[in-house]
Amino acid sequence: MKINITATVESISQAEKLLEAGVDTLYFGGKTFGLRLPYNFSLEEQQALTELSHRFGKKVTIAVNGLMHPEKMAQLPEYLSFLEGIQADAVAVGDPGVIHVIRRDNLQLPFIYDGHTMVTSARQMNFWYKRGAIGSVVAREVPYLELKEMKNKLLGFGEILVYGATCIHQSKRPLLENYFNFVESEARDTTRESDLFLSEPKKVETHYSIYEDEHGTHIFATNDLNLMEHLDKLADLNFLHWKLEGLYTPGDNFVEIAKQFVEAREALEQGRWSEDLAQELSKNVSSLHPDKRALDTGFFLMSPEEVK
Repeated sequence: MKINITATVESISQAEKLLEAGVDTLYFGGKTFGLRLPYNFSLEEQQALTELSHRFGKKVTIAVNGLMHPEKMAQLPEYLSFLEGIQADAVAVGDPGVIHVIRRDNLQLPFIYDGHTMVTSARQMNFWYKRGAIGSVVAREVPYLELKEMKNKLLGFGEILVYGATCIHQSKRPLLENYFNFVESEARDTTRESDLFLSEPKKVETHYSIYEDEHGTHIFATNDLNLMEHLDKLADLNFLHWKLEGLYTPGDNFVEIAKQFVEAREALEQGRWSEDLAQELSKNVSSLHPDKRALDTGFFLMSPEEVK
């Protein structure tokens, strides 16, 4: 059993710390083609991160998972050629147009299919595997019982988010800007740094983080995800590609959280996993997580009927 841990990156210095901590794959990209990244890196920085990771004997996955409208499609071939040139190990792809360009131009760029909420069945994941994908990012809404059904059907790997924020809606429309215009409010900062959120009527505890960028509007679940106490279940099902999402967990705290998952990985691989260790590591993650953001297990423990 070999478990791969992928982590997002917000800086080159953080990337080095993550690699030293034992993370296997760095996940990053730039603002034009990548969605919901902690930081948008320049081409020069993307090359530097790739070279850094390769010096550690590790890999990179670069986010090319945006929806490619005509103006982006026009720029895409040059960018993909650049990624091939710096020897990116894989790209995360959501738009079939990206796959078309990779195949048309015969680019040596392995790709992971990331259709986000659309990736809910082995049949769909296998569809893209047969068309060149090395694996798929499983939708956050797929619960454990449905993962069990997938276990013996997948042809490629399925990547599972085990820590971090869960996006539940994206619209190309600038919904926040439209709202402030409608209520005739003064111009507001609608970026992620503004820390805006939505609450449901009469449910003051709900906290749907929301922000805008050039890809549109992004809305997140009230609670972030922590599957630390259930990693043994994922390993038993052979879901061995884990993703750590640091969008709302900045700096060294994210590195320390990554260390908890690396320790969990080692315990599972060495046969020393226990409920007590899982609880201890989960408690550590909670103490390092931002105070203003709650944690839970998301959809993982829900019944399929409840999710539907």
